[in-house]
Amino acid sequence: MTIDLDGPGLWTTSVGSLPKPDYITKARSRFARGEIDRDELLQLERQATREWVEFQDSIGTDVIVDGEQYRGDMVAFFAEELPGLEIGGLVRSYGNRYYRKPIATSEVVRDKPITVEWWEYAQSLTEKPVKGMLTGPYTICDWSFNEHYDSRRDFVLDLAKVIRDEALDLERAGARFIQIDEPAASTRMDELDLVIEAMQVVTEPLTAHTITHICYGDFHNAYPKMLDIPVDQIDLEFANSDFSLLETFGDDAFTKYIGLGVVDVHTHALEQVDEIADGIRRSLKYLSPDKVFVDPDCGLKTRTVDEAKAKLINVKKAVDVVRAEL
Repeated sequence: MTIDLDGPGLWTTSVGSLPKPDYITKARSRFARGEIDRDELLQLERQATREWVEFQDSIGTDVIVDGEQYRGDMVAFFAEELPGLEIGGLVRSYGNRYYRKPIATSEVVRDKPITVEWWEYAQSLTEKPVKGMLTGPYTICDWSFNEHYDSRRDFVLDLAKVIRDEALDLERAGARFIQIDEPAASTRMDELDLVIEAMQVVTEPLTAHTITHICYGDFHNAYPKMLDIPVDQIDLEFANSDFSLLETFGDDAFTKYIGLGVVDVHTHALEQVDEIADGIRRSLKYLSPDKVFVDPDCGLKTRTVDEAKAKLINVKKAVDVVRAEL
């Protein structure tokens, strides 16, 4: 249930979300109409989780994700479980995708674990380590309305305590990798100090390998300050920007473990093994392989199941090629 972080590196993983099979999409619609009960939906969500864990195991993925088959939007999923947050109306997140925007109406607290049972179920299906997956406090705040707190900082720091407690419960359950996603951080680089302050609250008591994922932002101007985010690893997209961020790092300048996004999650096109391997080789001119986790640019939930599987298979094949060369 662990991997040797002193090993050769180039470990394979996924960012977090994976596409839901058609039977989950249909079941969620039926549940919303009252045609099936919560237990029926739960059993199908467990089935989809099992299928994704078994698939990742079958291709040799080093660090497994549960695929978030039981989650809708990454913020609303947590907001629905946190006293102090209410779920508002639909707003557009990107493209033609919508989510129900939470509203802070009182002090946000946590009265029970939210993700631990799902993590335990996924971990029971594999000998590989499974990542605990949490949405970060800054992103929950940024994607919510605030009708209670005097400032964004107050709102974010209360959320940070909530996410810290969830992370601690995951760690107690056995999670050795815990990811705290902060996609909103890339859209407000002027508030990076607040992201750093909140992440310190979350990660300070943890001994697990901590990760944050930040996607599609102005990272060229955030570097090297992003290295102040108190996590062991930062997961970044590279394929979508043709690996241009590497030159910003310079030689041996990236001091943390890195999640190296090597396939674009926003295209139906399948990157070929040689293409992915070349991207990894380019990266190793700037990064040490023993600090690199290789994955897609972001969550794969917007792709079809077949597209996501094909991309993950080719990532693993490309890593095997480069590992053999090393």
